[in-house]
Amino acid sequence: QVQLVESGGGLVQTGGSLRLSCAASGSIFSINGMGWYRQAPGKQRELVATITSGGSTNYADSVKGRFTISRDNPKNTVYLQMSSLKPEDTAVYYCSAEIKRILGIFREYWGQGTQVTVSS
Repeated sequence: QVQLVESGGGLVQTGGSLRLSCAASGSIFSINGMGWYRQAPGKQRELVATITSGGSTNYADSVKGRFTISRDNPKNTVYLQMSSLKPEDTAVYYCSAEIKRILGIFREYWGQGTQVTVSS
């Protein structure tokens, strides 16, 4: 089986920083794109940032200049460095990855989510 596990969430004050990590494990042959999404109570899940296997990045306008996505391919891990956090950033953050297993096709996998809460 393949699984993604997020870590690093927690409670921080406005203006603080937090670093999220997501490690993929299992019978993985290859990973293409990876990304971070978030969902606040009563709202739809939204894209936060993505990164291709080659390192190209894309960010939601609301986090540009504050968040940085990166990856460590040998460790099958994607990171999200968050700074200048605002209460509006409060949400459950999920990581995703396009993964191909041996003798399989590329499919999208999701982590279980990690809570980020930013207090006023």
